[in-house]
Amino acid sequence: MRISILLAVIILIGFVAVRLFGASTTPSPAPLGPPLFEDVTAASGVAHSYEGGFTFFVGGGVAVFDCNADRLPDFFLAGGSSSSALYRNSTGADGAIRFVPLPSLELTGVTGAYPLDVDSDGITDLSILRVGENIMMRGLGNCEFEPANAHWGIDSGDDWTVGFSATWENGNNLPTLAFGNYLALDENGQQFGGCADHRMLRPTGVNGTYADPIVISPGYCSLSMLFSDWNRSNARDLRISNDRHYYRQGEEQLLKVMPGQNPRPYTREEGWQFIQIEGMGIASHDVTGDGMPEIFLTSMADNKLQRLTPGARGPSYGDIAFESGVTAHRPHAGPEILPSTAWHPEFQDVNNDGLIDLFISKGNVDATAGFAMEDPNNLLLGQPDGKFVERADAAGILDFEKSRGAALVDLNLDGKLDLVYVNREAPARVWQNAGDAVGNWLAINLAQ
Repeated sequence: MRISILLAVIILIGFVAVRLFGASTTPSPAPLGPPLFEDVTAASGVAHSYEGGFTFFVGGGVAVFDCNADRLPDFFLAGGSSSSALYRNSTGADGAIRFVPLPSLELTGVTGAYPLDVDSDGITDLSILRVGENIMMRGLGNCEFEPANAHWGIDSGDDWTVGFSATWENGNNLPTLAFGNYLALDENGQQFGGCADHRMLRPTGVNGTYADPIVISPGYCSLSMLFSDWNRSNARDLRISNDRHYYRQGEEQLLKVMPGQNPRPYTREEGWQFIQIEGMGIASHDVTGDGMPEIFLTSMADNKLQRLTPGARGPSYGDIAFESGVTAHRPHAGPEILPSTAWHPEFQDVNNDGLIDLFISKGNVDATAGFAMEDPNNLLLGQPDGKFVERADAAGILDFEKSRGAALVDLNLDGKLDLVYVNREAPARVWQNAGDAVGNWLAINLAQ
């Protein structure tokens, strides 16, 4: 296994903030104000939108990775019924964010993508999710790729795939892959009833290939998945967020994943509690500082921040979204008071003050009655008391398009997180963090 991660580590001059298991003996960091973003989409050279009808109401992902080993983050954007796009980062010493489009990954039917190094050769590969066959693209270096489903023996199905997650199980030379599917479609790509099953692939241990898929059934119309060591046991189970709009007798799921065994849902007797939402996206971070990761789940007017119950022996969670100020259930700006529709959540420290922040992309599914049409993205800044406050407008990123996938990433290596996101039937946006109210930072490249 080879892992390479570029981390931005916050250094707060004068003290070190420690918040493990609630045992901090130092004062909390002083919160800084919102960063100031500038829309540099036109100057950046990025011209892209996520298009399509019913099967592309959902999806619209962004995958950020370095495809040519120059340490500048490049990105891949899903296109739906239009072509997906790979953009190489060509930012120069002046720090002005610039990208060059490359033709190597122009595919139709793409809903999203996830970067990972499948074969541990030090070159990032890309799992591309589609309405139709998913494609694992093997990285060749210099932003070149080749289809590798046959090479690795990957049978990812021919479904409407929107969710994906991967993890390395102990002793395996290839990662375990999970593909999350939405509605079941007929041979013409039309919905014919019910939710599709999911697929999990494990390596055979022979010749660097995968075994036949393990079917996860029943599926409950998943839009996102996450392998998570939720109880710090050094084992990763599979969290699946599901859309209650379409399933029958379904719920949110956590599957126990044991080596050599098929995954199975945790039971009520083990502590898993019944919850139903229009499950969209998943983000995980230790928000409370107790050493356990919280799980943020986006939905339609029903976003959740799930905290593991202290002392629980199993996966028993309580919701702390309201007390933390992250329900984000209505538009924070504009004329609308109808409920919000949330998609991609991401925890990052956008102003380098040592306090975690939360970005949430928003946008109506299409023209869903009863939900806001003008539904701007959220930028919730963390506070020393554990609460969050909305500052998207003050940060300059107010946008009323239908946003989908997003990423907070330092695009020009100045230590400040920039923002890129995909809009449905509108141009993707690139925002440069141009503010000066930021703390200190250090970038570290970890490799194993």
